[in-house]
Amino acid sequence: MISDRYALIVDIVRSRDLLDRAAAQRDIEDTFARAARYVPLEVPLWATVGDEFQAVAARLADALWTAGVVRLLLPEGLDVRIGIGRGEIRDVAPGARGVPIQDGSAWWAARTAIDEAHERADGDAPYTRTWYVASEPEPETDALLTSQLVLRDRMIDAMTSTQRAYAGESALGQTQAEIAAAHGVTQPAVSQSLRRSGGAAVATSLRLLQEVAR
Repeated sequence: MISDRYALIVDIVRSRDLLDRAAAQRDIEDTFARAARYVPLEVPLWATVGDEFQAVAARLADALWTAGVVRLLLPEGLDVRIGIGRGEIRDVAPGARGVPIQDGSAWWAARTAIDEAHERADGDAPYTRTWYVASEPEPETDALLTSQLVLRDRMIDAMTSTQRAYAGESALGQTQAEIAAAHGVTQPAVSQSLRRSGGAAVATSLRLLQEVAR
């Protein structure tokens, strides 16, 4: 029996507006690599065509954790959209840079997911950045997962870049004192920011995911 895996399709939000597209690509790759030091992906992020990237996670928790942490840790002015698809992934031919050309229902689901995120962001939910689709739907489970992603996206969207950084570093297990020292502020300032922005709740939810991730 073939176990389901989780395909991630990632694209850059408003990539045409970026002043330095090459620097943005490096920042995204570096941020995914930083996250992978805590929760490794089965196949690390690789660039494909245009402003798109792909990756593969062995577990749902890995994919959900990575999507949230990366959005928090990206530098100011840079954001990504992530479609997560559950299903089969199979290698069909050798590829460049050691990454095989892949096919399968997980990739089709991930494409549907990122298209849905894009459509919703262009509609009445402009904060939407993450969506999940299973190749074999389980309506109740899928709705529970996606509803949580909607709430997380909305909370992250409302944060400043500094608030995101504090929440992301907290999710990685750094103490408030360590975060304060890194940013040249006081520990009470970090505590207040995490509390007022909702960053503490987002960080807690991510740490819970990390407990069951790889």
